[in-house]
Amino acid sequence: MVIAATPDISFLVPAYNAADTLAECLASLQQQTRSNWQAVVVDDGSTDRTWEVLEGIAKTDSRILPARQPNAGAAAARNHAARLAAAPLLCMLDADDWLDPTFIESMQPAAGDASPAVIAYCAYRRVAPDGRLMQVEQAPMLTGDAAKREFSSFCALAIHTVVFPRSLFELLGGMDETLQTGEDWDLWQRMAFAGAEFRRVDKCLAFYRMKAGSLSGDPVKMVRDAVRVTTKAQTLWMRQCLSAEGPETGWFTPALSQLRMLAWVVSVKLDPATDVAALAALLPEMPDATGYEGFLVDVIMHGLQTGLFTDRPDDIIDALDKWQPTFLSLIKLIDRHSFPGTGRKITENVSWRLTAANPLRSFTLGNIQVVSVELGALSRIPKAGKADTLVMHALSGGQHVGTFVGPLWGDLSIRAQIRLIMHEMQADAHLQTPPTFAYISSWTREALRGYRAFGGLIIRNGRRRGRLERLLVRVGRKALLATVPSDKQDNDARLSDIMRDLQRDPAPRFSNSSGPQPEEGKAAAPIRSEEEYWEHIFERPDPWNYVSVYEQVKYAQTLSLIPEGIKNALELACAEGIFTEKLARKVGRLTATDISQRAIDRAVERCRDHSNVELHVLDFVRQDLPPEQDLVVCSEVLYYMKDEEMLAAACRKMAAALKPNGCLITAHAHIREDEPARTGFDWGNPFGVGTIKQVLAAQTGLALEETIETELYAIHRFRKGPVADPVLRIEGHGTPLDADVAKHIIWGPAGANREVAWTTEVTTSVPILMYHRIANEGPAPLRRFRTPPEIFRKQMQFLRRQGYYAVTAQTLADLLRSGKPIQGRPVMLTFDDAYLDFLTDAFPILAENGFSAEVFVVTDKVGGRSDWDSAYGEPAPLMSWSDIQGLHKKGICFGSHLASHTPASAIDNEALLAEAMRSRNALQSRLGAFVESIALPYGATDFRVPGILALAGYGVGFTTRSEKATFSDNFFGLPRLEVRGDRPIEAFPELMGLPGAFIG
Repeated sequence: MVIAATPDISFLVPAYNAADTLAECLASLQQQTRSNWQAVVVDDGSTDRTWEVLEGIAKTDSRILPARQPNAGAAAARNHAARLAAAPLLCMLDADDWLDPTFIESMQPAAGDASPAVIAYCAYRRVAPDGRLMQVEQAPMLTGDAAKREFSSFCALAIHTVVFPRSLFELLGGMDETLQTGEDWDLWQRMAFAGAEFRRVDKCLAFYRMKAGSLSGDPVKMVRDAVRVTTKAQTLWMRQCLSAEGPETGWFTPALSQLRMLAWVVSVKLDPATDVAALAALLPEMPDATGYEGFLVDVIMHGLQTGLFTDRPDDIIDALDKWQPTFLSLIKLIDRHSFPGTGRKITENVSWRLTAANPLRSFTLGNIQVVSVELGALSRIPKAGKADTLVMHALSGGQHVGTFVGPLWGDLSIRAQIRLIMHEMQADAHLQTPPTFAYISSWTREALRGYRAFGGLIIRNGRRRGRLERLLVRVGRKALLATVPSDKQDNDARLSDIMRDLQRDPAPRFSNSSGPQPEEGKAAAPIRSEEEYWEHIFERPDPWNYVSVYEQVKYAQTLSLIPEGIKNALELACAEGIFTEKLARKVGRLTATDISQRAIDRAVERCRDHSNVELHVLDFVRQDLPPEQDLVVCSEVLYYMKDEEMLAAACRKMAAALKPNGCLITAHAHIREDEPARTGFDWGNPFGVGTIKQVLAAQTGLALEETIETELYAIHRFRKGPVADPVLRIEGHGTPLDADVAKHIIWGPAGANREVAWTTEVTTSVPILMYHRIANEGPAPLRRFRTPPEIFRKQMQFLRRQGYYAVTAQTLADLLRSGKPIQGRPVMLTFDDAYLDFLTDAFPILAENGFSAEVFVVTDKVGGRSDWDSAYGEPAPLMSWSDIQGLHKKGICFGSHLASHTPASAIDNEALLAEAMRSRNALQSRLGAFVESIALPYGATDFRVPGILALAGYGVGFTTRSEKATFSDNFFGLPRLEVRGDRPIEAFPELMGLPGAFIG
């Protein structure tokens, strides 16, 4: 007989009618590499030979302590065993399970009766009734609040994989005996909220025997008890004021956790007679499962594998008739309480999991028809029932050569299959060419139709082989299709009928661009001299918008620096004389000059009423200046000196032209190239006011007397002679800024120069930003979809400061299609729904920063309101067609947001195709330009949608998947980064991958 010492660990073993398995369970303890253990086995009112078996084993091993009680349930039996346990550590082992020989050796060192208590847990394997070992199931890491979060949602640990202190078990009052299932889940949950530390042992040390008829197989009890445990979790969660529930934090609501258990129970039960609605009635509420589709698919797949005792997808497919009825009932239930299309996504994902594991199998699950075809033995495949989505795998000699995923319209004739193989899978190289007279005749006919192309290749020199090969492939494809029969019910014929009906209305006529087109053959003549350059600048009157508020304020500030009593004044670079006219009123005699004859002609006309003004052409860099001036004014022109040597020469000339005690006044902007650490213009000039001030101050005899400093420019007055301490005045610049001025300003400290980034950086990903409204006011529940204008302005200034440039949908598609690294820092700005505030608030800010954007229009709602938001409050107004047309002429691009704002995943194939075409045609006819981009409302897409959008004529589509776009993305599934209005402004640099960068 084995004699027991004081044990280190006690195993609590409830046994109910376990005569067949108890010996094997206890033998796994007797085989442990460490022998200092105790097993307290409680016979829970068994009616078989369990007690006799237990007594027999206990007589030979004193480490096994037998006990009996009337049948009260597993939780009560475990509590009874715990009261008899002698060790400081406990482990609960069911009588039909067993442990690896190294279980105690591996687990005991990891657990501890400390403060806080340390709980050890390991991986395990399920064992099928026939003895097959299933895959290893590893629990998640449960450090910190992760344990509380996981146990609030589901039982993350198998009961016999856990070693825990007896003191903690006793402190918490043991197991809840009112629970018939999930009592271990409830215990782990209470331990987590009590502050215990969970420590994972990365070994598979436990084995769980699966058998029919166990208590855990009762779906009503499992769902009912899950509701109790998750409700209790919420109470504990609220008491400790933990993180908010939601996908961002990983905390599930009790309703979602309860749906999780319902989905698992329905999947594991495998009983077509299961009343899913009755089980759902046990839940206090049914949640919206949108966004959790992948999570629920994991739950369902695990349930199916558990119920079927298998890890093989083939076994799941073989049992389709057994589980599909309850699965579809579950999907119908989820759809009824979730965003439209949620159930479809779950069905698609389950289908894909099954077919991806074995592309050789054909099956139909709900609306998804999966077919596997061998290219050497094609045969007609009828369309299955309500199937509207096709997953088709092509095999050649048993090897997978291609897959098509898209809409299904009709039966798959051999011709329809070949067309998919050739045009969609690009796998025609694996098709066998039939050596028949019909094929030869068809090939000859197709070749004759293309005789001009063949003739061109023969006549022309150059790289002909590649073009010839492509032409032969095209002819071969057409010939092969022409020899294969089709019928009126096949996929292609049904689609042709639908397209013919939809295309009865003539397509709108338009050119490629709605803007003015340049005349062919008329290129601008090259500019050869300084004079010609400035004459070209002044071809258009007022090229710099001198009458803007910004310029007028600067003029007034400049005039404020002019001393009284000026007799002779010289203005250099007077342009069209707008400032000249103002200056003439402040001085006795004024000579105004400019290098451009066009500018002087306009200045003469403007100043004709001022008899004290003389205007003439002068290149002050190369020509002498009139001497003996009391005042020289030279503003906004010294940037154009090619280097500091030329600048210094010009400054010496101006200083020499002054009388003693005369003044030089100059106004110039801060330029980013010159002063990179401060706000400035991004003009390509070599220097700005910073360098100009230094060079002037270095001139012999000149001294800085007074400065007006603004955020964007500075005005200086130098005196030729001694001065007192210089005066500094801080003033504001004129607002609002004209867009042509504002778009050249980079606000804030140093960032990244756009031109430098273009030449030194390349990227393989593009951030596509998704906005909705740019507004302050609106319904509180829609706060995340509104970005206040002042925040939007700071975001655009941030992008500008960091060297980003905007791309359109078509440009982005071209860049991604090229497969080549993209130069610089591209970004795409998108706006969904075409709200009126895009026109009033977003566009001016975009124009200020030199950005374009893509706006997605709900074409049936143009000029109306966003009635899809009516459940949350007053719907917001949308732009009219005239608004959209006006913005289009100013460079804003427009795409479709469908016609009705209905989720695409909730629309059947034919209706979706019709709506997509109607929306695109409306935009094209109104804008007079091709429209190829679409963003689906709510980002709702599925397996069918990309193919339907391509049929409707679109070339690029955007979703709400939160990632940067890369070369590997499907062109109809480009991701976007949502810019949320309910996040702090500091979240924006982080979204762009520049956390901590200055913004605002």
